[in-house]
Amino acid sequence: MGAGRFRWQVLRDVALETAKITAIMMFILMMAQVFALAFRGLHGEDLIVKMFDWLPGGVNSDIWFMMALIFVLGFFIEWIEISYIAVPLFLPVLIAQGVDPVWLAMLITVNLQSSFLTPPFGWALFYLKGVAPPEVGIKDIYQGVVPFIVLQGATLALVFFYPQIALWLPKAIGW
Repeated sequence: MGAGRFRWQVLRDVALETAKITAIMMFILMMAQVFALAFRGLHGEDLIVKMFDWLPGGVNSDIWFMMALIFVLGFFIEWIEISYIAVPLFLPVLIAQGVDPVWLAMLITVNLQSSFLTPPFGWALFYLKGVAPPEVGIKDIYQGVVPFIVLQGATLALVFFYPQIALWLPKAIGW
């Protein structure tokens, strides 16, 4: 549709689709709250704390365990479900150990971006396939993202070992 070809039907369709997506997102948020309440009511937080107590290596191994779990979850579910259901399960344990929440959020963000580029599902890869020319196969896309996954792994390690990379801006603005 070019310039000057506005149609009320198109606007209506776009508004309807936007409303559907918004409703789905709100439903996910509401159900995440229901899940959290039920989880807390059944003392699930105690189970999470015990799980982290079993891990050897202290807070660093706890963070890497959470990163590995989030990475695998990123294969199968989208960021909103991970952010509203999985992360709140682990966050209280890590905050209680003195982990900076901004730094942890940046680690999770880089980690999720990496997992969305990683097969078997790789959500971002399917988006790329959708806009790629027909002669570009999914195998070509999988091979093409390998350097980016390696770079993001290096970025994750850098942010982990040098937290100031993620924390300088929040500190500069007074957080």
